[in-house]
Amino acid sequence: MAQNRPVMGQHIGSTGSRVAVAATGRQALEAGLGVAADGGGAVDAALAAAFVALATEPGMVSFGGGAYVALWPADGEPVVVDGNVEMPGRGAAGSAFGAGVREVSTTYGGGVTMYAGAGSVATPGIVPAFAVAHERHARLDWARLLAPATTAAREGYPMSPAASRYLSFTADTLFAEDAEAHALVTAEGRLLEGGEWTRNLLLADVLDELADQGPGLFETGRVGRDLVASMVGAGLVTAEDLAAYAPVVREPHTITVGDWMVATNPPPSVGGPVLAVMLGELARRSVTRPWTWADAIEVQRAVLGYRLDVHDWSADLEADGHALLAAVGARGLAALQSPSTAHISAVDADGSACAITMSSGYGSGTCIPGTGILLNNCLGEVELNRRGLHALPPGTRLASNMAPTTARAADGRALAIGSPGADRITSALMLVLGQGFLHGADLQEAIADPRLHLRRGDGGFTVEHEPDEALAAAVAASGLPGHAYAEPHMYFGGVGAAYRSVTGDLLAAGDQRREAAVGVS
Repeated sequence: MAQNRPVMGQHIGSTGSRVAVAATGRQALEAGLGVAADGGGAVDAALAAAFVALATEPGMVSFGGGAYVALWPADGEPVVVDGNVEMPGRGAAGSAFGAGVREVSTTYGGGVTMYAGAGSVATPGIVPAFAVAHERHARLDWARLLAPATTAAREGYPMSPAASRYLSFTADTLFAEDAEAHALVTAEGRLLEGGEWTRNLLLADVLDELADQGPGLFETGRVGRDLVASMVGAGLVTAEDLAAYAPVVREPHTITVGDWMVATNPPPSVGGPVLAVMLGELARRSVTRPWTWADAIEVQRAVLGYRLDVHDWSADLEADGHALLAAVGARGLAALQSPSTAHISAVDADGSACAITMSSGYGSGTCIPGTGILLNNCLGEVELNRRGLHALPPGTRLASNMAPTTARAADGRALAIGSPGADRITSALMLVLGQGFLHGADLQEAIADPRLHLRRGDGGFTVEHEPDEALAAAVAASGLPGHAYAEPHMYFGGVGAAYRSVTGDLLAAGDQRREAAVGVS
């Protein structure tokens, strides 16, 4: 192990900096570092970078989706601001339920069938959640954090390679039936290549209003009114839904892994509990000997199988999530036998950590007219709605794989980490944290190491994995069929992490599977 590289299990020695940021692209990174230069901390940097990601990753994320903000202040306890999307329909006509969607099939991710259209749109929560995180933990004013996103939308931004790859599958299918939405993800009907510049002038105007008016713009202001008007006769979101929506500040689920205390997204999220159980089981096995690829396969098979059989069909995600955590905590894995996101991480020299994961699902193919804001299709994601289209009561938080995570060690080390990648979020974070906390791997090395994910189809589990001889041997020994990717692939997520050492030195590390941009101010 190179001695000049920072290791998650020990401190490093070099000059300190103010904020470390792992972002989705260069403009998002510069936004985070820029607000740090103006005196902002980890929360300011993460929010500013997230605003830019929302403005510059069309098709991947948008202001019309949901998010979780995980925070661990240097002088306080960890919290998670739950801004996930919610089942709408308060005051909607009965005929609206079960309607307003169309089936879309693509070859993305090995083949995905989803439901799009206005009827697939859940009540968005990103802006309200960011407002709560800003009010409670940010140092700079709201308008300053929005300014880089406004500039990017108005003056232009390069289409990210990841967004371009996704849109190559969906621009002319998912987005084909709404001309305004289609225009937001193409250039005069033509697919934008990765790195090609584009703009979103309508969104720039909305962000100016958001800076002046605050988050009420998305509830009772112009954007909220336009959203509700677009749903009449087409979808479920009503003015009552927007008025009733409120971010929930939750106590995270915490576990001890090595000499780290890890805080992750609690129930009703699915991602946080699944990550906690998988990572906890790796820690349990590591007491007597280092965990192996065979362990990772066995743990994923048990936990992801339980999740698919129980949580995907749950009528009470919060109760089932706590039951999962309690059962595994008491009896280990024996107790279990029976989809588009973006992430930002930031840590400052004081030791505050902030991790934000955002999602708009696959996208509904529609937008809020006149705003440049694409809408989510979270009601149309089959894996999040196993009980059927529009089956949940209005006001129910939807299931989510998102698992933004913060961690702290007693000696002052701090970490913010997360990933996009639908159900691969938890398997990616399990492996990265397992390599770092339990194998002593360097942070960047842990992110670059090979990944595996168990994917269940009609014939049972298949081990999807990246190239590695030892990993391939473990797959063969498992008795499960394997599918080897030729090289590291964005299918396995895009982990981004920011780290503070014992001495206050900072590091940001990102995943080249999704062209991460990282830096330290």
